[in-house]
Amino acid sequence: MVEAKTKPVAKAPKLANPREASIEPSTQEMIARAQQLGIDTVFDRAVTMKPCAIGLQGICCKNCAMGPCRLPLPKGGIEGEDTRKGLCGATANTICARNFARMVAAGTSAHSDHGRGVAETFLAVARKETKDYTIKDPAKLIQIAPYFDVATTVEVDGETMDRELDEIALGVAEAAVAEFGKNGGTLAYLKRAPQPLQEKWKKEGVEPRAIDREVVEVMHRTAMGVDQDYKNLTKQATRCSLADGWGGAMIGTDLQDVMFGSPTPLQAEANLGVMKEDHVNVIVHGHEPLLSEMIVAACQSQENLEYAKSKGAKGIQLSGICCTANEILQRHGIPPAGTFLQQELAIITGACDAMVVDVQCIFQNLANVAKCFHTKLITTHPIAKMEQENVIHIEFDEHHAMDDANKIVKMAIDNFTERGADVMIPQHKTTQIAGFGVESIRYHLGGSFRGDYYTLNDNIINGRIRGIAGVVGCNNARTKHNEEHITLIKELIKNDVIVLTTGCSAIAAGIHGLLTPGAAAVHCGPGLAEVCETVGIPPVLHLGSCVDNSRILLAATEVVKAGGLGDDICDLPAAGSAPEWMSEKAIAIGQYFVSSGVYTVFGYHMPLDGAPEFKDYLYTEMEKIYGGKWDCEPDPIKHAHKMIAHIDKKRKELGIDKARERVLMDMADRQALGME
Repeated sequence: MVEAKTKPVAKAPKLANPREASIEPSTQEMIARAQQLGIDTVFDRAVTMKPCAIGLQGICCKNCAMGPCRLPLPKGGIEGEDTRKGLCGATANTICARNFARMVAAGTSAHSDHGRGVAETFLAVARKETKDYTIKDPAKLIQIAPYFDVATTVEVDGETMDRELDEIALGVAEAAVAEFGKNGGTLAYLKRAPQPLQEKWKKEGVEPRAIDREVVEVMHRTAMGVDQDYKNLTKQATRCSLADGWGGAMIGTDLQDVMFGSPTPLQAEANLGVMKEDHVNVIVHGHEPLLSEMIVAACQSQENLEYAKSKGAKGIQLSGICCTANEILQRHGIPPAGTFLQQELAIITGACDAMVVDVQCIFQNLANVAKCFHTKLITTHPIAKMEQENVIHIEFDEHHAMDDANKIVKMAIDNFTERGADVMIPQHKTTQIAGFGVESIRYHLGGSFRGDYYTLNDNIINGRIRGIAGVVGCNNARTKHNEEHITLIKELIKNDVIVLTTGCSAIAAGIHGLLTPGAAAVHCGPGLAEVCETVGIPPVLHLGSCVDNSRILLAATEVVKAGGLGDDICDLPAAGSAPEWMSEKAIAIGQYFVSSGVYTVFGYHMPLDGAPEFKDYLYTEMEKIYGGKWDCEPDPIKHAHKMIAHIDKKRKELGIDKARERVLMDMADRQALGME
């Protein structure tokens, strides 16, 4: 007699422990809610799917059909000659450098395609082809015009007169669009960098020519059988990254300021608790503010507010996720609902009537989560669609921007009546001050009459401020959500290092209460606390979205110009960090910061360990060329102290490492300094 076979009992799927997944209470609550409802999130998927060990080392090559070729590092490391080779003979250094360069190219493409979209929209504004966008900051337009060789004045009968703003706008718009594919010359914005840095770039032959060309050349060089010298590959990765930081990203930031207004400090709230059960909840998610600017206007229009009330809502609550959140926060005070890793959780509240997405950092799983609720998931960009049937695509056209925005908002209002009764909005939110830029830092730290970075420099020189840190970047589900960002930032400000932050790092800092002036008294060392209290600023300054990292470069350049802290960015007591990075954009950002002279530390992991020689080149040799170098440290306290040690090293080189006696100055002393 044959015994009947019994089916094996399926193992229950592994689930994330909410308290181990995040340090943030509302995130913990929503992870638990998702698990109770049987909805998987990125936190659970991170538990069940382990990363590829060889990919983590950066030594898997799939650039031709003979591969993938995997070159694992021998146990115990390499002794003597490294004989590992792919089928074509490519060494571990070549493979790792190719993978690194391709990440730079992809990151540059993301930021620069964003910048291109902004430039093309601005061209439509200059040509009067759209009625929905205008020039809101003409002073910024006049400021940037000379860098594009666009004159702001004209000679008429021997007299100098201001040119018409429309003429300046058209000249800038045409020049900006040309930066992406021009033939000959180098990028216009390179001349904004300190002169010694420009000379380094020229000497090394890494001045970007046209933004698109540098991306294409990376892809060509990294194709099978082309560039096989890791130093030469790194040279092109450098040129490509500079096309991002001093090209596409900087153009995007500047023209957004011109069209939408340069940010100024304002107060807002942050976290999932900004959603309101009795309001229509619209969430914008992604990176490009072209549509979100119109969504803001549509949500505030009297017609749409009355329509929402007719459907039983008390109003419309707009909030954001990721860098679109930062864009509308810094100009309008619209609150961010969360960071990259909280995007699914916003829908799991049951209160999201519409999530409107554009490009970058959008989980495809949002469609699966939206199926479980009434949420309308709306894609809006021609290059970013989803395959799931429940996703609605409303393609955004800048020529009819307001019409598209109104259509989307009305769809969200209509969907309010379809909301289920099981709504759970975490009751966690904080107050923040956001919206700092190069100009507002100048005002707050320089004063309305002085208008430069002198006071900031003086407080670095006298030691009240130890140095400057740029802390930027994403969240990563392989790390504990927000822990590295917040632990690192707190350790820096405790040691009198002022922090400039962008992206999801900025949202995290806001959620955890670090973007208020009051945070200085609680978390800062005595020197930084004194400065923050005196001028009324937070110890952590929100500078915008990821594309706005160019603001940090320009702020560093202003510090150099103000004097007393060296002649180049690499001379400054400053360091950069991306503690929870996950995107290829972060690698492009890191490379252009390193190539601009900034010591840059990444958290979690860098895909370089399988090629020790190439890794050493990035971590050591690049500093001899550009003054900046890479580093990696997953422990946030050690990470902070690596940055602090570098800052202290630069202070010593500048001769400002000794404490200075504080002297009460009288009027004669002030007049001698030309400060009366």
